[in-house]
Amino acid sequence: MSIIQFTPYPFQVGQKIHICEGSRKGDWEVISVDEKKVGLRCPVTGFEAHWARFCYFVEEKDTPWPVSTEKDDK
Repeated sequence: MSIIQFTPYPFQVGQKIHICEGSRKGDWEVISVDEKKVGLRCPVTGFEAHWARFCYFVEEKDTPWPVSTEKDDK
């Protein structure tokens, strides 16, 4: 039996990220990081959230950012 290992992503302030799925789906800019929480800001609405560190790295690629806009999500 194989085991899948996960490790929290080492966020850095200023990173631009895109979450592909789930309730936090969309584009975010990292605005703060500490041992337990990461602060994110939506580039479209300006909404800020501070959540327990939750993301895991999948891939890094050069792409226009933000990836999505409000009208894309409708």
